[in-house]
Amino acid sequence: MRLDKFLKVSRLIKRRTVANEACDAGRVLVNGRPAKASLNVKAGDVIEIQFGAKAVKAEVLDVQETVKKDAAAELYRFL
Repeated sequence: MRLDKFLKVSRLIKRRTVANEACDAGRVLVNGRPAKASLNVKAGDVIEIQFGAKAVKAEVLDVQETVKKDAAAELYRFL
């Protein structure tokens, strides 16, 4: 699954266009490397997102095309 879609489905970022812009600006790292929105995400990857002065680091546990709001937190775990 594409990185921008995973960020939206997991609700780490609210909108896919915002996720796309964050990737283009270099604020999203996957496994320590800057990532494009089209990067293929798989279980075990570590995603780090810069929100201003704050950084969020999460490990991908599962990849699903669609998920309900309550189950979105099961797709990742914070590090």
